[in-house]
Amino acid sequence: MSGGLIRRLAAICGAGNVLSGKDAAPYGRDWMGKYVSQPLAVVRPGDTTEVAAVMRLAHDTGTPVVPIAGNTGLVGGTHAAGALMLSVERLNRVRAIRPDARIAIVEAGVILSTLHDAAEAHELAFPLFFGARGSAMIGGNLATNAGGSNVLRYGNSRALCLGLEVVLPDGEVMDLMSELHKDNSGYDLKDMFIGSEGTLGIITAAVLKLVPKPRAYATAMVAARSLPDALVLLNRLQSATGGMVEGFEFMPRTYMARLREVLPDLRPPLGYDHDVTILVELGATAPRDVEPLADGSVPVAGLLEETLAGLIDEGLALDAAVAQSQGQRLAMWKIRESAAEITLGRQPIIDTDICVPVDQVSAFMDDALARLEKMDPEAETITVSHLGDGNLHFTVWPTSRDAATQDLIREMVEEVTLALGGSFSAEHGIGLTKLPSMRRRKDKVALAVMRKIKQALDPKGIMNPGKVIPDA
Repeated sequence: MSGGLIRRLAAICGAGNVLSGKDAAPYGRDWMGKYVSQPLAVVRPGDTTEVAAVMRLAHDTGTPVVPIAGNTGLVGGTHAAGALMLSVERLNRVRAIRPDARIAIVEAGVILSTLHDAAEAHELAFPLFFGARGSAMIGGNLATNAGGSNVLRYGNSRALCLGLEVVLPDGEVMDLMSELHKDNSGYDLKDMFIGSEGTLGIITAAVLKLVPKPRAYATAMVAARSLPDALVLLNRLQSATGGMVEGFEFMPRTYMARLREVLPDLRPPLGYDHDVTILVELGATAPRDVEPLADGSVPVAGLLEETLAGLIDEGLALDAAVAQSQGQRLAMWKIRESAAEITLGRQPIIDTDICVPVDQVSAFMDDALARLEKMDPEAETITVSHLGDGNLHFTVWPTSRDAATQDLIREMVEEVTLALGGSFSAEHGIGLTKLPSMRRRKDKVALAVMRKIKQALDPKGIMNPGKVIPDA
C-alpha cells in the first residue's frame, strides 16, 4: 500500500519531493525533541495544484495527512506516526507586495523573516514578531493563530489576515483570497481555518496586512515596583503616544536568575534582582516623533525617558535604562527572546501558555504560586509574559516526574486561569499537549460544534487526526 502510494505521490510532485524511511525521519521530530514519530512519507508539493492532487489521493485512499510548515510548534501539532506529512516548504513565493494597499500576497511556505525583509524594502512591516521568525512559516503561523510580542498594538495572526487560499480534505480548492477590509457575504470562513492547526484543510496562500515600518524606536528596561504599577506605566505611555506601545514584556526575578545561570554574557542593564522587570518598546512613524531635535535627541525617545522619570519620581518605577543605540536595543530584546533557551533546557518541565485579563496577571501569579507551594513546596517556576495582552508562559519545574502529579499542577493552573476569566491556551495552539485541557475545560457545546464542523469538512477524518478536538 505505502509503496503504491509513494509512486503515485512521485507522479504528482516528482520523485525528489517524496521522502520516506530515513529521509523522512527528520520531519517526524519536533524542534524540542518531545514528539518523535516516523511518518509514512513526506511529500513536498510545489504549488496549490499539486497540494490539491495530493489531497485527492489521500482522500481516495483514506490516508491521514499531517501538514507541516516550519515545525517550530510546542504542542505536538505535527506528530505524524504512520501518516503522510505534507510540507509547504516549496510553496515559498512572495507573490506580491502592494505598497499602496499595504498588503502582501504570499504562499504558505514563506519564512516569516523573509516576509519581514520583503515588506521592509517598501518601508513597510508585517508586524508578527517572535523568536522563531527565522524558521517559522506563514502557513504555520496562520494555522496556529500565532501571537508574539507585537500583539498589543497589531493583534495576532488572525487580525493580520485578509484572505486565504485553502485546500480542503477532498482536494477542493477554496478561494478566499479577499483583499477587502469589509466583506459581509455570509460566514467568515477564513477565520475558521486560522487556528485550526491543519485539522480542517491546508492553507496554501494568504493575503496579509502590512503597516508602516516605524522610523524610530524607543526601547527601555524598567524595574517596576509591582505588576499593577507596570500597568500604570503602560496606560500612561499609551495615552501619551496615541497607542505607540509595540512591546510590553514582563520578566520576573526567577527569569533573570535563570538567565544569569544559563547565559551569563547576556547581562540585563538593571541587574538580576528586581521582582518586576519590563521591556517596553515604542514604535513611531510620524515626522514629529522621529526627526531629531537640535540637540540630536529623538522626540519619541525623549517622551519615553520623560514618562519613566515621572514614574520613578512617584515611586512606581524603581529604575530604568533607555537604549541609546540600535545595538543596545537588540541586546535588550536578546534577553527577552532567550526565553525558550533558558526555560526548556531543564527537566522535568510543565510549560503552560495561558491568558488572563491584563489587570488580573498579578492575581494569577499570587494565586498560582501560593497553590503550587502547597502542592510541591520544592518546585521552582520561571515566567515570561506578554504583559500588555495578558499572555503568560508560566513554567514549573516540579520535583516529581510522575505524570499524574504533573497533571494535577496543570489542572491547578487551569483552575486559577479560568477563575479569572482567562484561557488555558493563548498562542501556541492545542496539538496533542492540551487535549486533556480541552476535554476538562472547553465548553461542551463548543466542543460539540467543533466536532460537527470537523465531520462536515473531513468526514473521513484524515486531516491531522487526533489533534485539537478531544474524542467525545
